[in-house]
Amino acid sequence: MSKAVSRVRRNAEKDTMRPEYDFSDAVRGVTAPWFPEGTNVVVIDPEVMDVFPNSASVNEALRALAPVLRHQRAARTRKQTTTPRSRNTKQSA
Repeated sequence: MSKAVSRVRRNAEKDTMRPEYDFSDAVRGVTAPWFPEGTNVVVIDPEVMDVFPNSASVNEALRALAPVLRHQRAARTRKQTTTPRSRNTKQSA
């Protein structure tokens, strides 16, 4: 094992928990019921919080953007599955 790999493993295993954090009385999964089944929780950057103040505004923007992204994805898929023609071959009439 190289020194670099060993150093990376040591850093990954190092305890980074701050001493002031005390989870000794914590209950695992206590907040889970707050989120409906199938909910994805995301963090919105502070720079865009004025534009997206709540989940409804985020969902509205994503619904507007989704058709564009789906169209682009489909176009990429079609482009990848088509066989490119060689530029050097002449088509017979």
